[in-house]
Formats: sequence, structure tokens, C-alpha cells
Amino acid sequence: MAKKLIRLNRVTPSYWRVIFDNPPLNIVAPEFLRQFRDIVTELENDDQVKVVVFESAVDGFFLNHADFAAATLEDWKSIPQGPTGLAAWPDVVVRLTRDPFVSIALIQGRATGFGSELALACDMCFASREKAILSQFEVGAGLVAGGGPMARLPRLMGRGRALEVLLSSDDIRGPDAEFLGYVNRALPDAKLDNFVDALATRIASFDKSAIANTKNLVNASLPPDIEIRAGWDAFLDSFGQPAAQERIKALLEEGSGKPGDVENRLGFYVGELGLKGESRNPKGNQH
Repeated sequence: MAKKLIRLNRVTPSYWRVIFDNPPLNIVAPEFLRQFRDIVTELENDDQVKVVVFESAVDGFFLNHADFAAATLEDWKSIPQGPTGLAAWPDVVVRLTRDPFVSIALIQGRATGFGSELALACDMCFASREKAILSQFEVGAGLVAGGGPMARLPRLMGRGRALEVLLSSDDIRGPDAEFLGYVNRALPDAKLDNFVDALATRIASFDKSAIANTKNLVNASLPPDIEIRAGWDAFLDSFGQPAAQERIKALLEEGSGKPGDVENRLGFYVGELGLKGESRNPKGNQH
């Protein structure tokens, strides 16, 4: 039997909390995705659920990037499509965005790759000013992000800021994430959980049909599935390219996938990958 990587806390019949618990780094492998899909299906099949909060039991990590050391391209391709007709990961984030209950991401650590994409798929996202780090690091690793950030980020923060987040591949801390519109608010860490709990409890006390109808009307601003599908297809294509394999190998050799400085400062390390072997002249080529 597979290890349980996600825990479910039914605070009340209408208010659930989903807890990611895959220490030490909350890295995502195909088994995690299968379990997450089951959780989303369970939420959808319970008519009483009005609010779900996603959080982490792993200190310093909300939800992380893919497990490059253990999962191959074929492993990701082997997971069956979901009911939307999209591949497994795009399927669950699209469903979550459109489901009739409210989803809230509570980020008190690193939300990189899958974690950032989940935060973007949630209806609201609240981050710790001191501890939250959001990152779409993929371009720095020779990849294209697969869970929809190219479709979602421009609608949240505008084209230029979206490109800054995606193409810099850098770590973005809570206050800057709030400024960019990446998250709803960045709150002091000591107050964050109480704030989210109070908000979730308040919304869970309201009529579900009013919640669902309001969300459905706001969802007119969502990207169409074809944009989400294109991102996943681009991710799969980029994953098999020599440039990505070379950069992923270099990150693994530096210590990615293990507790330590690389995972704590991933934005710095993917930046260093881009600089190695480059001849740099701050004033450009001069003749």
C-alpha cells in the first residue's frame, strides 16, 4: 500500500482542510498526483463541502516541484486523463478552479512549480510575509511550466509582470507576491492561520448555492481549457529536450531533491545555471 502523502481534516461538514505531508520537501511524484486527484474527487462528491483550505505539515515547504530524480517523462504520461479530457495535473487544477466550493491556499513555505500552480488554481491565496516563497522556476531549468501559469498569471497581474515571474524563474517572497497580485494578501506569519480559518469559517456559514453561483459567474474570466492543455503539452515536449535534461542533471548534482541550500534558494541556483559558461560583458560587445 502506498504511503499516505496527503491528510484530510474535516473541521466541519462544510469546511475541510487538506494537508500535504510528504517530508522533507513536499516534492511531487506521480503517486502524489494520484492521491491528490482522489482528494479532489472526494471533495466533489460531498454535497456539504463549501470551503477547502490547502496547507502543509512540512516546515518550509507548501508544495514543491516535480521529483526529477525518481519520475521519468513516461511516468507522467502514464497517468490517465481526467474527466475534463486533460492530462492528470491540468485536469485536477481546472476542476478545482471550477468546482462549486471555495478553495483557499495557505502558504507558509515554498510553493514552487506544482505548488505555485495549485495556488493559482485556488480561488484565493494567502501567504506568510516571513516564510512564503512562490516560484515558477521552470524556464531556468530549460522547461516550460505545465500547470497553467502562462494562462493564469497574465489575467492576475498583467502581461509584463507575468513574464517577469515566468522568465526570471526567481523566488518571490510574500510581500512581493502581494504587490504583484500573485496572492490575495501577505500577512504576518503569526496571524496567517487565524485569518484564513476565520475567513473559511465565515464563508462556510453561507448558503452553498449562493457561493457556487457567484463563483460560476466570476469564472467567466478563467482561461479556456485549450490554453491549459497547450501549457502541459509544452512541458512534456520541453522535458525531453537535451537542454532541460542537462540543466536538471546539473541541479540534481548540486543537491536538488534533498534538504539543503539548493531547495532553499532554488531561484539563485537556476540563475547560476544560466550564467555558467556564458561570457559576460556588462557593456555588451564593443568594437
